[in-house]
Amino acid sequence: MIQRRNFTRPSLVLGLEIRFPRVEGYRVELPEERLSAEFNDDSVLTLTPDLVGPSITQNSGIIGESVNMNLEHLGDMRPSTLVFHVTKRLLYTKWRDPGEEPKLHLFGQLKRITKEWIDNYLVCSGGTYPALLMYQELADMACNRITAGITRKFSGERPIKALLDPYNPTGSTMHVRFNTSKTDRWETRADRCHINWVILDSDWEAEFCRVAESHPRVTAYAKNHNLGFEVPYRYGSETRRYWPDFIVLVDDGHGPEDLLRLIVEIKGYRGEDAKEKASTMETYWVPGVNNLATHGRWAFAEFTEVYEIETDFKAKVEAKFDKMIEAISAQPVA
Repeated sequence: MIQRRNFTRPSLVLGLEIRFPRVEGYRVELPEERLSAEFNDDSVLTLTPDLVGPSITQNSGIIGESVNMNLEHLGDMRPSTLVFHVTKRLLYTKWRDPGEEPKLHLFGQLKRITKEWIDNYLVCSGGTYPALLMYQELADMACNRITAGITRKFSGERPIKALLDPYNPTGSTMHVRFNTSKTDRWETRADRCHINWVILDSDWEAEFCRVAESHPRVTAYAKNHNLGFEVPYRYGSETRRYWPDFIVLVDDGHGPEDLLRLIVEIKGYRGEDAKEKASTMETYWVPGVNNLATHGRWAFAEFTEVYEIETDFKAKVEAKFDKMIEAISAQPVA
């Protein structure tokens, strides 16, 4: 028989409670004069057969020789034609207010930025071609990366604001209570976590719990399981919801009344979807919530490199955790 247990610890001190904003979207007022972009590693879009779908189809009749249909003709598309079409999609989807005409006077600047992105941040592998960006879903992925680069460039001049749920703007670990039949779990320390169990999705998360509970600068942490903590983001033409793994309260030198709320994602393989999540956190969610100045200071970090380590894993994770907190603490938070 699998034991079920209520996940609540009502007698804990209030210092372990973690509150978080419920974000529904973002408001960005981008400039309309001189546009430029700041791209990074997450700006890279890698086209692969897994992402774009089958690129070779074999057609054959009952009698006769079969014929392979492929996309080699896309290799003949002129780069200027591709840049034009992607820029047009960017202009009509990102620089067009509802019910209004697109801002055509920005076409030249957006074309310049689009060309820079295609030349330096579009990678084609596995027999794919840049002209595949003619497909709307892939074009929208490119537009999201380009727009994030422009937003990142003007983050200091044009503050991003997070739009909160008007009816339920704040969530809390105080409200967590549910039953589970999962046996892969970690029993938390009563002086570190408001919730008495962590439901584990991997062994790496258990190791993270051990490190977080023993780290001297961590005052509290919680696994984002049934918390209701969601991050809206765009993947291609689709709006999705992202559930980060952990929220950690870190004493980064500002005192117990102004702890840093560090969102931690434990990720091994980073596909295109993971890049969009990280880009949304760093470009929109974190600065948007910090600019509200009503929900404390927030930052985001990923565990990625530790998944390539097979020996002496515990020591490496602890070193990575120390390095991550030191790097976050050294950064100025808006």
